[in-house]
Parts: sequence; structure tokens; C-alpha cells
Amino acid sequence: MNMRSTPALLTGAALTVAVLAVSSSAPLIAFAAAPALAVAFWRNGLAFAALTPITVGPRRFELATLRSRSGVFAVLAGVALALHFATWMPSVQLGSVATATALVATQPVWQGLIAAAQGKRPSTAGWVGIGLAVAGAAWATGIDIGVSGQAVLADVLALIGAIAASIYTAYGERARASLSTTTYTWVCYGTCGALLLVVCVVGRVQLHGYDNRTWAAILALVVGAQLLGHSMFNYALHRTSATTVSVLILLEVPGAALLAWAWLGQTPRVAALPGLGLLVVGVAVVVLGGARRRAALGSPAAPADVADPAPPR
Repeated sequence: MNMRSTPALLTGAALTVAVLAVSSSAPLIAFAAAPALAVAFWRNGLAFAALTPITVGPRRFELATLRSRSGVFAVLAGVALALHFATWMPSVQLGSVATATALVATQPVWQGLIAAAQGKRPSTAGWVGIGLAVAGAAWATGIDIGVSGQAVLADVLALIGAIAASIYTAYGERARASLSTTTYTWVCYGTCGALLLVVCVVGRVQLHGYDNRTWAAILALVVGAQLLGHSMFNYALHRTSATTVSVLILLEVPGAALLAWAWLGQTPRVAALPGLGLLVVGVAVVVLGGARRRAALGSPAAPADVADPAPPR
């Protein structure tokens, strides 16, 4: 085998594993016979526990800086991540996997609108993409209005989850200006898990007593989407652009829909498919338009793009 082709093959394999891992997230959440908030707590709490030995020990020198602005931003990112999980994960159990996954993928659209509100106007392509994504979301959610009130609630929760994800990324970008990805992630998951635990205790959400299949699903979420999936994306970023990774993450939408159809018997609503397709195309246009604009302005990729192109789902 040509030695030069080995890194390319490894990168391709890493991206394939990453897409499959994140695509499994929503079907596993829907499969788990446990409250969505409890699943959210366990996946963050267990991920925090898994990261503790490699953070507190080897990176203990970095923990002294957590009282700085970067530490505050890491905690705020954890708060936003908790809101993301507390809204998107229930949306998966209340509605369809396909729609919930597509709506939460609108995160780049909300980031573009936040940037516009701050005076950083998106490019023409960015505005076109935002328009396409909004039209696609309206199409898909409009179909759900005729289905049930629960389906509409699921759509609203998924959209709130997408907005929270964009806030999480914005705070994460500022935190990672001086924190390593490992330390930042440890703080973020710890904050998120602690908040979700409080919500579960106050709301008297059942946190134990699940069957073995549910615990297996929770562990698969931790190892797959929470740790392995985004770790593989981060590995691939050494040899491919953040824009390419961000677009590939959109494969989670059809991937999750296919897994839910084959595994859970969730057949996507045919009338909603054109809207979901339009939404994904719109998000891809936003991502690509933003990359072209950065290239034209000669500005480097943001730290958030380099370290973690999307929040764990």
C-alpha cells in the first residue's frame, strides 16, 4: 500500500465512523426506555467521569486557569449544552427521529442570525441558505401541525435545541481561545451533567431501575455520539477542513432517519421529506457560504471550527 495513501484512508475511515456514531444518537434516544432528561444526564455524567482521569491528572496545570474568563465561558457553554440536551432529546422521544434530527441541524443558521444581530452580516450565499433552511423547516413543521399537537411540540423543542447549540458553540469558541479541547469538554460536560441532575431531582425524574437494553443504549450514546463520534471528527480535522467536516455532519440527518426506519420502524412522513431535504441543503449553503467569505477576507477559521464543529447530539 502506498504510504501516502494511508493518512487519507485513515481520515476517510475516521469520518465514516464519526458519521455512523452521531447518526445513531437520535435512534438510541428514541429506543431507550427511560425519560429523555435522565438519558441526557447519564450520557453527560458518564462522559465527564470518563474524561476526569485524563484531565485532572495530565492537565491539572490547566485547571488553575479555570477562574479566568475562559473558565467562565466554558461553564456558560455547559449551561447552553444542558438546555440543548433538555430540549432536543425530549423532542426525539415525542416526535420523529427524522424531523428532530433535521431541525436541530439548523444550528449554523441560528449562528448566522446571531452574527447578523451583532453586526456581522452573512454573505449573500449565507442569506440564501438561511432562507432555504427556514423554508424547509416551515414546510416540515407545517406538515406536523396536521399530525398532532405533540408533533408540533417536538418540533418547537428541536428548534430551541438548535438555538441552544449555537449559543453553546459561541461560548465554546471563546473558552477554547486558551483552554485545550479536553479541559474545555470536561468542564462543559461536568456543568451540563450537574444542571441536568438538579433538574431530574427537582422534577422527580427516574434515574435508575432501567432494563439492560436501556442501559446498553445509554452506554452506546456515551461511547458513540458523545465520545467516539466527535473525537473522530476532531481527528479528521488534522487533514481536512472544518467546512468539509461541518457539511459531512449533515449526513447525520438521512443517517438517523434510515436507522430509525430500519431499527425502530419509524417511516418518515412522505409529505415532510421535501421540506427536510430543503432544510439540509440550506444549512449546507450557509456553511459553504461562510467558508468562502472567510477565505475571501483572509480570516482564519474560528477556534470552535477547529476544535469541535458541532455539539454532541
